[in-house]
Amino acid sequence: MVSLICTLQSHRDDVNCCAFSGALLATCSADKSICVYSARDFSELSFSPLSGHGYGVHCCCFSACGQYLASCSTDATTVVWSMDSGEIEAVLEHPGRSPVRVCAFSPDSSYLVSGGSDGTIALWDFTSRTLRRTGAVSDTSIVACSFTPCSQLFITGSTYGDLRLWDLNMNHLHAEKNAHDLGVSCCQFAPQIMKGTDGCVQFRLASCGQDSLLKIWIVSLLSAAGIKMQLAHSLTGQSAPVLSCAYSADGQMLVSGSVDKTVTVYQANEGTLLYTLNQHDRYVTACAFSPTAPLIATGSMDKTVNIWRVEDGCGAQGKSLSDEAASVSNSGGRKSTGHSRLMVSEWSEEDVLAWLREEGLEAVTDVFKSNNIDGEELLSLTKETLSSELHIESLGLRSKVMKKIEELKMAPVSNGTPDEYLCPITREIMKDPVIAADGYSYEREAIESWINTKSRTSPMTNLPLQTTLLTPNRTLKMAILRWTTCQ
Repeated sequence: MVSLICTLQSHRDDVNCCAFSGALLATCSADKSICVYSARDFSELSFSPLSGHGYGVHCCCFSACGQYLASCSTDATTVVWSMDSGEIEAVLEHPGRSPVRVCAFSPDSSYLVSGGSDGTIALWDFTSRTLRRTGAVSDTSIVACSFTPCSQLFITGSTYGDLRLWDLNMNHLHAEKNAHDLGVSCCQFAPQIMKGTDGCVQFRLASCGQDSLLKIWIVSLLSAAGIKMQLAHSLTGQSAPVLSCAYSADGQMLVSGSVDKTVTVYQANEGTLLYTLNQHDRYVTACAFSPTAPLIATGSMDKTVNIWRVEDGCGAQGKSLSDEAASVSNSGGRKSTGHSRLMVSEWSEEDVLAWLREEGLEAVTDVFKSNNIDGEELLSLTKETLSSELHIESLGLRSKVMKKIEELKMAPVSNGTPDEYLCPITREIMKDPVIAADGYSYEREAIESWINTKSRTSPMTNLPLQTTLLTPNRTLKMAILRWTTCQ
């Protein structure tokens, strides 16, 4: 369930945007101010409100570490604030002195992009606080922007209704025309990088607009054919223009706010409506998930900011959340056998030998038997250890063994435990699941050990991890807790 835990009433005019860092919540308003709160108890900080803009503030966002806050305004500036002191660090004047409608940091905080009412786009080098590139879309206003999780691309949305993808040199890579009839109002990439069936890199993108729709897109980077943008879901849970949308830190939930005064929460992968919240008296203009806690902030033209807690539950809605967690499944299709009713890490030496025979690997049973290979040791084997420690000389045989081990790692167990609740490395039920840069969920201790002792490659894809940053998968953790409680 979702429960309202507090209402903040510091602003004197419409709330235009909400943004979380790990420790803080920032809100901005048409009253020209930015309010900053502790995300622990939502007390307002001593230096709040921040006053430096001459007109209403349209958007605010935190750098990745939360040390800086950027805000943009009709006064044609994007202001960078220190969150240690509340002091202004820099004032970035938008090219052409156009009112600035939106701003966004790249996930690595190297860049800051801002969009103007005249269709201009400014890409700033955040380290030096200097203008890197400019671009423009004619005859429209830029009202939405978001970076891909790799920080190498960003997308803009306009009042004309188009979504346009750019690289860091301001090369225009793709245009999704008429993505929203009557105009885009917000867009955001999910924090995870995905891999398509053909091996291409993919991102999930949410966008909303004046057509009363919330859309989920799959953006694919095709090596030969460029960019492909495919509509996955068109969500109709709200009856009026949708003004804001945001992904949870694990990418599994999606929240949106609408002119119909409602807040809707969806299971993001399948687009299933989980909750509709009705506590605002006017248009809901802003929404944001906390990256470190199961909290949502929503802002409205009623001048308030509501803080919601996403709580555990075993009812029908709880089942929807469990289904959502199931969407991160990375199981394969191997048929379960008798010994696989146990988790592989619990297999005895005899279970391993039985599995080898079932998979047609009788040629190595004597080697495995003499080396006392049990389930845990089986999962830790590599091509190198098969050669150097088990002295299996045939390259073809080593490859076949490793292929079967990889299939085994991805196969579901049949003791009733959903495979998505098992860590792909340990094959044990996760207690502290986190999402790595490859988009897969792992037990925190297991993936940290993998990164520290192996290499910065994905255990599932063997591709390099673009970052070692791990994001708590709170949705999956809640689903596992519900499942274990109900057993």
